[in-house]
Amino acid sequence: MRYDEFLARVRERGEYTSQDEAAKMTEAVLEVLAQRISPGEVDDLAAQLPGDLGPMLSKAKAQHAESFGLEQFYERVGERTGARPRTAQWDASAVLSTLAESVSGGELNQILSQLPSGYAVLFGKPELAD
Repeated sequence: MRYDEFLARVRERGEYTSQDEAAKMTEAVLEVLAQRISPGEVDDLAAQLPGDLGPMLSKAKAQHAESFGLEQFYERVGERTGARPRTAQWDASAVLSTLAESVSGGELNQILSQLPSGYAVLFGKPELAD
């Protein structure tokens, strides 16, 4: 998937008014994801993302994966976007379900294996959630 196609899908799913807004949401969500998964997994994921998303994700990675739940994930996204947690949940779902379509199945499984099952819904994989 190309970068512009990725953003177009995020824009459509998130019902954003512009590509710029979709890009802002994508960056915020991926920055938080980069803190939640291992640095090695961030690198693996970055290698599969189109355009500027890979370098942006690599830049956001932490020294060590942080352990935080879904509600804190939404709070962190909301801090970056100025959104309430419920809106941040919508934003995260728009970005992560698009991400799930743009990476290999093996890569998606590696990401999901590092997250509690509740995160699976955000990636469009509700069958993997408790």
